[in-house]
Amino acid sequence: MIGTGSPVDGVPSVAAIVLSLLVAAWALVAVLRHRAPDRVQLIGLAVLELVLLGLAVLAGVALAGGERPGEPGAFFGYLVTLVFLPPLAAVLARMEPTRWGSAIVCAICLVTPVVVVRLQQTWELLGG
Repeated sequence: MIGTGSPVDGVPSVAAIVLSLLVAAWALVAVLRHRAPDRVQLIGLAVLELVLLGLAVLAGVALAGGERPGEPGAFFGYLVTLVFLPPLAAVLARMEPTRWGSAIVCAICLVTPVVVVRLQQTWELLGG
């Protein structure tokens, strides 16, 4: 891992952030073109979910190994939220088959990097 050795730092976190921003950019283009969510957005959300699940597994392995986050309550709250964001975006986007569905995908994909960074911060505060 990079930095302090936190399980939520490094390549998986960077991959999640970059992928989330790419999906957000694609969704923003769709919004500006007045397009409903397309297959590319939904596939992007699925791949993002896989990366985030990998991040959650890494955190679980670290916890099983005896490491602890600095703020356990906040950490677990952010972790659960993070894992549920892409499926939430997909469901809401499918329910709103207009450009606003793409806006939902864009908004949630812009929130995801913030939650990843907060997850890192809550681990590093006192723990890791």
